[in-house]
Amino acid sequence: MPNRLAGESSPYLLQHADNPVDWYPWGEEALRRAREEDRPIFLSIGYAACHWCHVMAHESFEDPAVAAVLNAHFVSVKVDREERPDLDQIYMQAVVAMTGRGGWPMSVFLTPEGVPFYGGTYFPPTPRHGMPAFVDVLRAVAGAWRTRREELLRSAEGLLEVLRGESARSVPPGATPPSDLTAATLDAACSQLERQYDLTHAGWGGAPKFPQPMTIEFLLRAHLRTRLRTGERSALAMAEATLEKMARGGIYDHLGGGFHRYATDAAWLVPHFEKMLYDNAQLARVYVHAWQVTQNPLFRRVAEGTLDYLLREMTDPAGGFYSSQDADSEGEEGRFFVWSADEFSEALGVGAGLFCDAYGVTERGNFEGKNVLHVAADPQALAAKHGAAVEEIEERLAAARRALFERRERRVRPGLDDKVLAAWNGLALAAFAEAARVFDRPDYRRAATSAAAFLLREMRTANGRLLRAWRGGRARLNAYLEDYADVIEGLLALYETTFDARWFVEARLLADEMLARYRDPSGGFFDTADDHETLVIRPQDLQDNATPSGSAMAATVLLRLAAFTGEGRYRDAAEAALKAVGPLAAAHPTAFAQWLCALDFALAPPTEVAIVGDPASVETRALLDVVMKPYRPNQVVAVGRPGEASPIPLLAGRSPRAGGATAFVCERFACRLPVSDPRELAVLLGG
Repeated sequence: MPNRLAGESSPYLLQHADNPVDWYPWGEEALRRAREEDRPIFLSIGYAACHWCHVMAHESFEDPAVAAVLNAHFVSVKVDREERPDLDQIYMQAVVAMTGRGGWPMSVFLTPEGVPFYGGTYFPPTPRHGMPAFVDVLRAVAGAWRTRREELLRSAEGLLEVLRGESARSVPPGATPPSDLTAATLDAACSQLERQYDLTHAGWGGAPKFPQPMTIEFLLRAHLRTRLRTGERSALAMAEATLEKMARGGIYDHLGGGFHRYATDAAWLVPHFEKMLYDNAQLARVYVHAWQVTQNPLFRRVAEGTLDYLLREMTDPAGGFYSSQDADSEGEEGRFFVWSADEFSEALGVGAGLFCDAYGVTERGNFEGKNVLHVAADPQALAAKHGAAVEEIEERLAAARRALFERRERRVRPGLDDKVLAAWNGLALAAFAEAARVFDRPDYRRAATSAAAFLLREMRTANGRLLRAWRGGRARLNAYLEDYADVIEGLLALYETTFDARWFVEARLLADEMLARYRDPSGGFFDTADDHETLVIRPQDLQDNATPSGSAMAATVLLRLAAFTGEGRYRDAAEAALKAVGPLAAAHPTAFAQWLCALDFALAPPTEVAIVGDPASVETRALLDVVMKPYRPNQVVAVGRPGEASPIPLLAGRSPRAGGATAFVCERFACRLPVSDPRELAVLLGG
């Protein structure tokens, strides 16, 4: 018989709706029952694409004997971490404080008031690798609740004090925030990244190795800044090598496009096979930027392959983008994506040898006897070995990839988490908008416009406030700081692609709401609104994780709005937040990379470009090509028609020179002489 999760919309919660566990969704009903029956709460947090969440579900939550223990002694609550990042953050902090490590599934035991007192991550069904059996943990906690209640409550109160201290502290003990924003922070961060860089495989860290799109974005910015100052290329070298290694590795899907979540090894070879919208949105965007810097055709192919994958498999007909695809299909991790050596002979015939040479296919495989495709040889080497021209080799490989993709499409597909999250859609919107502009892709422009319209139509309340999640026509849950900040980022990117003032106006309205609801009077931002549900603490997470922290992206978009509008309140709020993280960003750049990007914008002379002319005219497009085609991360661009009133202050009072399209290049609203010649504009912008 279905439990209380049957009425939820989250695919993750619905996966557990038929468990024998008497699950509740998070809410007052569960908390009230815990209080009334004096029971501890067992809180399980995970997400739909989480492999070990599936494992624990099959091993424990589907087991009637385990369910009987849970139902007898606990109020059991299931949470989708993607819907409720506030709960995930609070209780993950608690688990890390208790155990020194975190992850999903997260298993936390709470008092009826929601205060954590014990927790961990995955627990096996029987004792294994030093981990206790889950049912033994349940019995031990239930026994302690009955016989050692005071001890548990003291532990809970002590842990709550730790959480309050972590939430209130913006910088580590002994660190003094700088009184001024300084380029020394950027330089120190670059030096730290160089020290931590993997010289063998590129990237940062060992196994498992995660993509770091924000770090690479910062390095591209650093290259632009240091190249102009000193000619230094190490930042670009690290960024390029990492992008190339990822693009050649098994973490990239060479048949269908898009990136898997992370590599289980240090060499980017064998992935954890889930695909997340936030990874692919951020990676596509940074590959677009890398192509702008280097013109490397590989970077363009990967960017377009990733966005094409999102269009093909992750787009709702209503316009939003889905959250994730599972790692598992038919009960096996990676089954959809891996190949035996024999399958290539069956699918490709005489062409199998070339393909196997190109993509590292062997009889033994590289993942549980199967093959994860990765680039093992370049077309030039293959041309020499197989006695053919490079162009012929490339054509044959492309045909083989198409044939294998069509064959793979007949397999049982991984599960799809088809909920739409505002923050992640904001990241995808920004990627599609920029790629549309840079690569001249009308289909990307349509996708971006459709996504923006969807977010503003389907994921707002009647009074204009954002909502977090949407699925099947139903939007729900309060938005978080990251939802506002990421959607604003996407809308501003779309404005600079379409120059439809609607998107700027909507971005500014959301920014004003964000400042009113999320700003911390002492500096920075809270992750939840001022009228959000009261939790044991009000979270305020500064660290960038797989996605930018809400605070870092809030600082980013407010700086951009300050450049568009000249309003000091936007810049003041951003700078107050930035000043608190300088020591952290310099010491831990991979954990504060979006902050570093925002700081780079704050410190660079902001370039404000106002163009007056018909956006569709040849003259205006020629000026825009100069402004928008190169990588120029520290500029904002506004376009208005002659004589037309604009809601964008940067365009106020601008008139074309001699009746033709005219560009005004400004810094903090102080403008140089207007120009109409693209060559003169290029000189003003530094080439």
